[in-house]
Amino acid sequence: MAAQRGSNNSAKAKNFDGPDLDDFDDLEGFGVAVVREDGKWTVTPLPTKALASLSAAETELREMRSSGAVFGLLDVDDEFFVVLRPAPSGTRLLLSDASLAGEYDIAADVLDRLNVEVPDFDADELDDIEPWPEGDMALLADLGLPEAVMGIIVAETDLYPDEQLGSIAQRLGFPDELSAVLDKLPR
Repeated sequence: MAAQRGSNNSAKAKNFDGPDLDDFDDLEGFGVAVVREDGKWTVTPLPTKALASLSAAETELREMRSSGAVFGLLDVDDEFFVVLRPAPSGTRLLLSDASLAGEYDIAADVLDRLNVEVPDFDADELDDIEPWPEGDMALLADLGLPEAVMGIIVAETDLYPDEQLGSIAQRLGFPDELSAVLDKLPR
């Protein structure tokens, strides 16, 4: 598990907007942008920096000019996932495991944006704490993934985050597009 809290604070102290490249060198996982336009799904990889910084992920998604729906799926360090959907009124967010916000900057950023207090657990306690989601379970409902089904997917904590995101892709109808992108990513 790659703890990200301390290093990002030093980047802010240097008046640098965003994470330092060294902040996520050991961060694993993937990020993808998903676009639904003219009845067709398109999935493209996001840069690694999107796994460490909510603002970086949002920027990448906002730069995707589309008349259709745009959202991001992030598997952060194979520990949790984030679904984000930028909109003019603000980004809608879902964090699959809020208990890890003390360990990962992006999880803490999601909770901050949701006005939810970041939990303060000792590292030794984390194994005994049940994960819990925070955010908007209905953020993909208009695309065909009802809030109740998203709740079931998030509650499947025996699955890895990439498997949960695969379930989301399956329910919405883009599993092949997601698999094609993931097969090309270095692992």
